[in-house]
Amino acid sequence: MRLTVIGCSGSFAGPDSAASCYLLEGEQDGRTWRVLLDLGSGALGTLHRYVDPLSIDAVLLSHLHPDHYFDISGLYVMWKYHPDGARPPIPVWGPRGVAAQCARAYGLDPASGMSAEFDFHEYDDQPIRLGPFTIRPTRVVHPIAAYGLRVEADGRVVAYSGDTGPCQELVDLASRADLLLCESAFVEGGDNPVDLHLTGKQAGATAAEAGAGRLVLTHVPPWHDPAVLLAEAREAFDGPLEAAVTGSTYDLG
Repeated sequence: MRLTVIGCSGSFAGPDSAASCYLLEGEQDGRTWRVLLDLGSGALGTLHRYVDPLSIDAVLLSHLHPDHYFDISGLYVMWKYHPDGARPPIPVWGPRGVAAQCARAYGLDPASGMSAEFDFHEYDDQPIRLGPFTIRPTRVVHPIAAYGLRVEADGRVVAYSGDTGPCQELVDLASRADLLLCESAFVEGGDNPVDLHLTGKQAGATAAEAGAGRLVLTHVPPWHDPAVLLAEAREAFDGPLEAAVTGSTYDLG
């Protein structure tokens, strides 16, 4: 399983990165499967640098804030109007109401929306199986319905926090993960709203309690210095630690 950071800017696209989007690739049945975790503002353009977007097999949206799903509109245009012809629909997973919200984002009638291009599904308590991947969504703490995603393939585990405040659900999601991709939008000592985002120190504490093998901080807003968040995380986590950067890849074997 390979993880590539496509976009990692928090809350909106920044000068050095699109908003949240992460590409997972894995091999099965003699071919490469490609799944996106989130497709936030500006990410579709960046995705072209790394793979042909037409090769994507599925999209999993952690929640329905624009910095995590808004470029589904561009993917819809590719699927519907590509000069090589309309593409077969692919699955798009998300919280309750995902199909209607994506339709509204492009000004479509929610009754029909993007249903010819995408096969929409809403998260429940069942694992999702896509090629070599087994994905287990877990509800986390955020002002709207939001999910962390645990992805397993070939005995390896990537845990993705999505957007969340501190919660036991995230610790459980990340238990013994090889890599925890964890949001870190707040700094310690700030006037931080509760149940919205994590500080670097809270992300580090989550990784330590979960026994994660590696911690990658992401979703850092452009107004924060990632070095500050990394220093906070290091106070609580003594394993491999770094900040997500567009184009970074992690081969988990």
